[in-house]
Amino acid sequence: MNYQSPAELAALGKARQASGSGASSGAGSAAVSGVRYEHRRAGALWDDLSRALLLCLLIIAFLSFRSYGISTDEEVQHIYGKKLLSFYLSGFTDRSAFHFKDLYLYGGLFDLVTALLVHVSPFEEYETRHLLCALVGVLGIAGSWRYARLLGGPRAGFLAAALLALSGVYYGAMFNNTKDVPFAAGMVWTLYFGTRIINQLPSPSRSAVLKFGLVLGLTLAIRVGAVLAGFYLVAALSLYVVLVAWRDGLAPALSDTRRIVLALLPALPVAYALMALFWPWAVLNPLNPLEALRVVSHFPIDIQTLFMGEMVRSSDPPALYLPVYLAVKLPEAVLLGAAAAVVMAGVWLARGGWKARYGFPLVRWVPLVLGAFLPIILFMLLRPSVYNGIRHFLFVAPPLTVMAGLAIDRLWMRTEGFGRRPGQVFGAAATVVAVLYAWQLGCMHPNQYVYYNQFAGGMKGAEGNFELDYWGNSQHEALEELIELVERENDGNPPPRQYTLTVCGNTLAVRFELPPWLKLVNGIEPDWRKADFFMAFTQVKRCPSLLNGRPIIEIAADDVPLTIVKDRRPPPAEIPSE
Repeated sequence: MNYQSPAELAALGKARQASGSGASSGAGSAAVSGVRYEHRRAGALWDDLSRALLLCLLIIAFLSFRSYGISTDEEVQHIYGKKLLSFYLSGFTDRSAFHFKDLYLYGGLFDLVTALLVHVSPFEEYETRHLLCALVGVLGIAGSWRYARLLGGPRAGFLAAALLALSGVYYGAMFNNTKDVPFAAGMVWTLYFGTRIINQLPSPSRSAVLKFGLVLGLTLAIRVGAVLAGFYLVAALSLYVVLVAWRDGLAPALSDTRRIVLALLPALPVAYALMALFWPWAVLNPLNPLEALRVVSHFPIDIQTLFMGEMVRSSDPPALYLPVYLAVKLPEAVLLGAAAAVVMAGVWLARGGWKARYGFPLVRWVPLVLGAFLPIILFMLLRPSVYNGIRHFLFVAPPLTVMAGLAIDRLWMRTEGFGRRPGQVFGAAATVVAVLYAWQLGCMHPNQYVYYNQFAGGMKGAEGNFELDYWGNSQHEALEELIELVERENDGNPPPRQYTLTVCGNTLAVRFELPPWLKLVNGIEPDWRKADFFMAFTQVKRCPSLLNGRPIIEIAADDVPLTIVKDRRPPPAEIPSE
């Protein structure tokens, strides 16, 4: 089941036509060889661009990871990682990790690795988490590149990687969403290696099988939902066996089934061992992973979440919650590209394209289609607990961008069929769109994850209708500006007295960054209403009006306020002299 890309087949067909019916076989071979050489050279250029993109992302990550705040979930996740480390260091006697809140229901891969790294990292604990998360996020973009390249060639791979990198909902989350981003990265790599196995049927290589087991185990060690990756592969293999039975009969199908099962068996112990290493609770009881799957699919939490201007219960979300959030959070190019892919696939099927070669080319597309759409369908049917937009379903973003990259590449290819100039115009238009996306994300730094597309009316249209800065990420930037403002009042020096700060929102984003002269007083302390400064994020509507004061700082994204800071100190004339 090895296929040539559509671009190569088209180029070879043109070369054969150019050789002419009366041309010698040597001239025709030379033309075909020339086209192949040009195709390989163009592919190498796109691969170089993809590597350059990944390198730029790594550089940006190293330069900017300190700009992002601590998310509301990070503290408990960090504690969970420390408890898992204590489990191993204590000789398996300290089992507090298995009773710590609800974290034991999740794998501890990222948290355990971070707990190990903080002892050797030159950065603070949460800075180390953010840098590691950013690197894993870039790894997910690399997975989208490799996956789209496997299915559609080097240019499709570059387009998919660029689209994911330009998706604010993914890029902005890369720095402090330390569970959903690693899970999304792991899932796209399972799709990639699963498709490599499919391309090698009925005798997949040991290398592809072991690598699939490796990434599946690591992804299970983040969230049990990685079982979907196994289902995607099994569905594709089942279709393959059915097609073999249709073409060759039952006996060959059974023979291929036996070969496939034996070839895939080594992946199971690899995946299980890695899951057990980073999620030891899962193997204390054979049914624990099923229990985790049952609980997290209908998580026992009931909070209010904003959807289309109304507050809805997280335990009973509308069926359209996820589809609508995806439609307004992903870039327009991703949505239109994915829609174009669906249309082109539908036209191909309607024209009977699936009948060619007994439908075997369909098999390699099964994981991509299921990876992009099955979670959405399951959500609409089962309606599990959900909040914070698409955060829990961020793993569908990479396959959707892969699908969009493939469709855009195909449209580009068809445009090139009309001549060199139309192809250049298409490429120029794509570049302009990419620059606009990059500029917008740059202007939103470091709050890119709150991005909304123009289908929602941008940030202005999303304000009051959808969730914005639910992590309270902008409060980190607000604190930095507050510190700078106060020290500027004192000629660049710390003030001579200690000030107090009350925060309505994510106190974690400021707690670890306070200078000695600024004390955090929360709602428990009796004097919190007398604080000198008041910081509030707009995610909770009552926060900004909780305390009065003179607004001095506003952190916004596209002119939509995310966090405000009020100065509650008495005017200078009212300050008693000492």
